[in-house]
Amino acid sequence: MVEDTSKLNPSKLGTKEYWDEFYQLETSNFKEDSENVGECWFDDSDAENKIIEFLFDRIEDGSSEFFRSDSRVCDLGTGNGHLLFELRKEGFKGDLVGLDYSEVSVEFARVIAQEHAVKGITFQQCDILNEESSVLNDENNKFDILLDKGTFDAIALSSSTYNDGKTGIEVYPSTVKNLLKKGGILLITSCNFTESELIKHITKNDEFTEEKHIEYPKFEFGGIQGQTICSICFIKN
Repeated sequence: MVEDTSKLNPSKLGTKEYWDEFYQLETSNFKEDSENVGECWFDDSDAENKIIEFLFDRIEDGSSEFFRSDSRVCDLGTGNGHLLFELRKEGFKGDLVGLDYSEVSVEFARVIAQEHAVKGITFQQCDILNEESSVLNDENNKFDILLDKGTFDAIALSSSTYNDGKTGIEVYPSTVKNLLKKGGILLITSCNFTESELIKHITKNDEFTEEKHIEYPKFEFGGIQGQTICSICFIKN
């Protein structure tokens, strides 16, 4: 049997305790300096700007009913809400919601929004892997677009198991799809998985179909091309 090399070893980065402590520290730093809004994940790859550019390009080309300037967008594992704040700053007019299982991160994002007078963004505590979550089962609260910038990576580092002993990344597609309208968009950015690995995980049970990729600079080592990060757009079947 060939070993599945896309399986990652558990790490403290896959625990809620780690993120609660992380955002407690970021909150303390913010109280000392309100311009210090915390970490911007994958900043060295310019991922956030590329994600926002991708969204606005898709809105402009009109290729999908789900890419609109007033689309309902949800950020999975929102952390400090940085991606949503930047979306609003760039002129996105739709309803923006940030979900995170860390109550500390949710409160931190709310404090930032209040301090900087950012309107129209809601932050809510939610475990997106809990199929019993009221947020996931609210038929009147579906989104056009889900964004995931590093959350799938963190889930892959958790030792937690769910129904029938499944790992977080195994249940992820079937739980997050409940947040989306049929045909809606899931845009995942990862540094722990290759494009082929990410596609395999998300499309495994035919709940999503791969659509487009965001282009990043490539490097070559030993005659093999690669990149440090990948962002893939999936459509809910």
